[in-house]
Amino acid sequence: MKSKISACVFVVSLASCSILPATAQTPAETVRAALLGAPTLPELCAQYDADRGALRRLYAYPFSSERDARMAELAADWLARLDAAPFETLSRAEQIDWLLLRGEVLHDLETLDAERSKERESAALTAFTPPLVALLEARSARALPSAEDNRALAETLAAASEQIQALRDAWKAGQDDESAQRNALQLTPSAARRAASSVGRLRSALSNWYSFGAEYDPLFTWWCEAPWDALDQDLKNYATFLEEKVGGIDTKDEDLLLGDPIGYDALMAELRFERIAYTPDELIALAEKEFAWCDARRAEAATAMGLDGDWRAAQELVRQDHVAPGEQPALIAEISDASIDFLVSRDLLRVPPLANATWRLGMMSPARQKFSPYFTGGEVISISYPTAGMDHDAKLQSMRGNNRHFTRATVHHELIPGHHLQGFMSDRYAPHRSLFRTPFLVEGWALYWELRLWDLGFAEGPEDELGMLFWRAHRSARILFSLNFQLGNWTPEECVDFLVERVGHDRNNAEAEVRRSIQGGYGPLYQAAYLLGGMQLYALHHELVELGDWTEPDFHEAVLRQGSIPPDLIRALLSGRELTRDLAIDWRFPNVAK
Repeated sequence: MKSKISACVFVVSLASCSILPATAQTPAETVRAALLGAPTLPELCAQYDADRGALRRLYAYPFSSERDARMAELAADWLARLDAAPFETLSRAEQIDWLLLRGEVLHDLETLDAERSKERESAALTAFTPPLVALLEARSARALPSAEDNRALAETLAAASEQIQALRDAWKAGQDDESAQRNALQLTPSAARRAASSVGRLRSALSNWYSFGAEYDPLFTWWCEAPWDALDQDLKNYATFLEEKVGGIDTKDEDLLLGDPIGYDALMAELRFERIAYTPDELIALAEKEFAWCDARRAEAATAMGLDGDWRAAQELVRQDHVAPGEQPALIAEISDASIDFLVSRDLLRVPPLANATWRLGMMSPARQKFSPYFTGGEVISISYPTAGMDHDAKLQSMRGNNRHFTRATVHHELIPGHHLQGFMSDRYAPHRSLFRTPFLVEGWALYWELRLWDLGFAEGPEDELGMLFWRAHRSARILFSLNFQLGNWTPEECVDFLVERVGHDRNNAEAEVRRSIQGGYGPLYQAAYLLGGMQLYALHHELVELGDWTEPDFHEAVLRQGSIPPDLIRALLSGRELTRDLAIDWRFPNVAK
């Protein structure tokens, strides 16, 4: 006998899904209510990302006050929209989305202020830009020039060339002048490179502006071709001038280490955004404790190898145990299989068969190895290993750095259970949260497994232990050198020396690690996020599995299903903590070292 299901109407709202009697609406009204109701929080996340992206593409150039105003207005509108949402009646998952989205909007406002401040640093040397930016802003507004405007456009381009030359002359004349004007025309190397990059972006946007009319409008071309050709070259040369003369940078030095420290206040703002309840000094203290623990364990492993606690000598022996050229891909596949078998046989997590079947091997170019001396991963594990064209010393350093035991300690970081499994799951669960991608979960998840696998006895001998401890010491070192660099305490060269002397890197690899950290496009907390995110998930596992009633596989799958969001919010969701609009940032996760 078939059961009868009473008809009902589903009205979608931010708050919940309400069920109303069928008589409340006509069928047409029911369809409209379902299709045109208020957006869900996942939809709001996608809408904000789309709105922000549209404005960024519309104003894809620097020095624009109009862009700044539009971005600030967008953020204010979205904050008002979120404040009006019925937070208390949202589902817990939507409350997490609300907190994430509001945090993202506030962070965008802080970033906008920081960008304005950085542009003001070089204002005296970029004083020629406002009339050029006005051309771009007019095009963004679809204000097409008339035939009568072409002469004025050409004069604007020519005047900019004259102003650029005047600024160059003023800077040169001011080198022996101690006046305020001379000081206004000075920049640090990092600020000079930043200004040069902005001039390069302006040039690219203007090139696009010029191409829109050139040849298509013969009169525009007649007036503007010559002054644009001159300005195009002047902008290119001026960007080089800013770097080489003003900043004193050797632009031909491919091995140059030059970053842009953000300072204490900006670092604190980034920590708040990532929901980390520590100061930079406290995090440095955590890392120092972890590093001391690593040193003690490395001495124990060296003693087990018969080297009386000399971990440097033991580590050098381990580094000599590498495969021959051409054999590294097979070693990685073998280690991946061993890692998965180790975890699945202990019922620690579930591995979807398709996840294991779809990861791939790739080889890293020599140029990229200057930034990533070790392999990187995800669906494709990119293998860093020497090529025939590299010089002899670089080949040896690459082979030593990717030896059997260092490799065994991190293949699982890149593949399964690390980044590949993580990406596989985030593509399938809460994909809207890709907007909030944070290294504290992306890298923290992989580091959590490095910590757990040490506890579980994954190492098969002291050589493997040294491999695992090399990376654990390196993760501690990343906190120490990256935060000290961002605070202005250490130079890039001091960071390199620290990695060579205290971790045991070859100098080429140490330089690549520092270059990746300070000029590889990563955020200021990215390198610190590896071990700190791992510590957070390790502490959460202790709370919910060891002291709570979560099983290992359920805990791990629940974390993976939340997307790459701050671990503090995953903790709030999984622990059942009451969620509020002003959820406190107060988690003091304990140090991992025993």
